[in-house]
Amino acid sequence: MKKKTLLYDKSGEEHFNLISALHKSLRESDADAAAYWLGRMLAAGEDPRYVARRMVRFASEDIGLADPHALSLALAAWQSYERLGSPEGDLALTQAAIYLALAPKSVAVYAAHKEVRKTIEERPADPVPPVIRNAPTSLMKNLGYGKGYVYAPDTEEGVGGLECLPESLQGTRFYRPKGDGREAG
Repeated sequence: MKKKTLLYDKSGEEHFNLISALHKSLRESDADAAAYWLGRMLAAGEDPRYVARRMVRFASEDIGLADPHALSLALAAWQSYERLGSPEGDLALTQAAIYLALAPKSVAVYAAHKEVRKTIEERPADPVPPVIRNAPTSLMKNLGYGKGYVYAPDTEEGVGGLECLPESLQGTRFYRPKGDGREAG
């Protein structure tokens, strides 16, 4: 009777308060707070798979290519939890939370994804440039499909210098790396 109960409701305000606290702790690079809020959620009975799913999303949305290993580690933690269950699997989730908190952050992948989706909504049928079209038939070859294509791995620079976006979008930049972590290179 003297033991305090954890304040938590799996589908109400406290649920969203705690997942928000975890996310904001990860974004703030506060490993201690991330471990604490994760632990609070698990101790209160939150489904660890829900938390794992949210951490996988965080790895892509808030870290992206600043640390490409973050996504693999988050997925590995989820898989570890699936194989081990609690309490052993909880340790893998805590490891992932701490890693995600300490990883460099970038929303460049998330921003690119959003901008691409918006562009596709506005321009859903821009044609594929002929130079990068597949030409399995002689008719397609005669129409210019694949004409001028350069196999990038065979070049010294590793790129063929081709415009791969539709003509109306050439020069558009969707991915704008912030320059932190792995994006700096």
